[in-house]
Amino acid sequence: MAASRNYDLVVVGSGFAGSMATLNFLEECERNNKKGRVALVEVGKDGERCGASRWTMAYLRLDKNNDFDQDWVKEMREVSNGMADELYCLKLQQEAKKTATYLEEHGVQLNHHDEKNVLLEFKTGQHFVFPEGGGRAVIDCLFKHITSRDNCDVHWETEATKLLTDNAGAIRGVKVRKNDGLLYDLIAPNVVLACGGFEGNQEMLARYIGRNTHNLPLIAPGVRYNKGAGLRMALEVGAGTAGSFDGMHCELVDTRASKPDAVIWGHNYGIVVNKECQRFYDEGKRHLFATFEMIALETWRDQNQSAFFVTDDSIMKRFRPGWVYDTTDKEPESSDTIRGLAEKLGVDPDALEKTVNEFNAACNDKEFDLMKLDGKATVGLKPNKTNWAAPIVKAPFYGYPMTAHLTFTYGGVKTDLYGRVLSTNDIPIPGLWGAGEMTGLFYNEYPPATSVLRSLTFGRIAGVEIAQNLGKSHIEVNGAALHADFQGKTENAPMMTVGA
Repeated sequence: MAASRNYDLVVVGSGFAGSMATLNFLEECERNNKKGRVALVEVGKDGERCGASRWTMAYLRLDKNNDFDQDWVKEMREVSNGMADELYCLKLQQEAKKTATYLEEHGVQLNHHDEKNVLLEFKTGQHFVFPEGGGRAVIDCLFKHITSRDNCDVHWETEATKLLTDNAGAIRGVKVRKNDGLLYDLIAPNVVLACGGFEGNQEMLARYIGRNTHNLPLIAPGVRYNKGAGLRMALEVGAGTAGSFDGMHCELVDTRASKPDAVIWGHNYGIVVNKECQRFYDEGKRHLFATFEMIALETWRDQNQSAFFVTDDSIMKRFRPGWVYDTTDKEPESSDTIRGLAEKLGVDPDALEKTVNEFNAACNDKEFDLMKLDGKATVGLKPNKTNWAAPIVKAPFYGYPMTAHLTFTYGGVKTDLYGRVLSTNDIPIPGLWGAGEMTGLFYNEYPPATSVLRSLTFGRIAGVEIAQNLGKSHIEVNGAALHADFQGKTENAPMMTVGA
């Protein structure tokens, strides 16, 4: 690699957002007979590339027709207390189906799943979608198309360190450090930052989120490279921010698992206890997807990163085989007695037996119904279980040891609906774009099965937009976008926003 190389676009990060931005830029250039050249920069090593994208199951909040959940915007408004950018959310709602179609047209097989046991809060007809082979299949498919072209250079084990700007503040490329330890300049009028949040940066986690974040394992190997580089570089050139910087998404995983992303999803359908065998969270408070993040955060924050799920044979026969308990690669611990299960889980048999007996005695006599918030609750416990409180009585009994893993952080740069990074004064920074989890959106909670979709969708939008405007001046690009924004607002349509 020479001391500097010239491109039309540099994309930093090779996950969902970065790969979609790269491929869509290349394809749009081809459609418009433009000779666009792109550099895709990835800091990860072989086997650990693409952030969390390669490892996730990649659940998508879509119905049988690949239409996005129409209630998600309302949910975002509620959980964020109105702070989330509603126009951005509407844009995702409008564009999600196009993204699903794009994946299918490029060879990704989307599985349509009718859920019979888990009550979904999604307005999708008890349905969701996931790619056959998970996120790995999506990344492999996108890369097959990217690497089939000769106008894209992929720079593996290359760290982006600094955005290059001209004297007027417009982007003119990225300074990178290769694995030889030396610095090089990748010159381009456009840069897409798609390199994740700051999950792998303990200093930033401590600064923004607080104490004990160093005890949070990461959910996938590639996440360790998400060190907030994109955020840091963008802030250095005056980018604005969005999303709650003290927020993060965590999930409970099987501590015994030998694979990444070994999530134990079904905390609702039994009890979850800490190391002292005490319950600490209302397992039936809300829907599964609405609470799996909150119980993980509680485990990290107040339970010394140790929790145990306990249930009985009736639940396991209902749910297995299936995604709820089989995302891990380990069989559950089991025993014909609660005391025997406690020994296998490494907790006090007397204490677990006492907790289970007290829970069983406190369950009311309402009918157990998985397809609604059934009101089958406990009485007199602290905390009570609000729904799905079925006595744990049918042997064999089953359990999983669990701990919280960090998946992604909430805080990031502010973008508009085209993916352009906005300054602290909400003005687009010429030539700077952002997509994926390094762009801020979520506050307080993460309404699930949407992170993959938004990364794919806004990566696609940014790639197309950059290609269509290739060769135009920054004034022309920003002027056209502002005109479209004005037209959209007068038509009451969400064409552009000043926050993300």
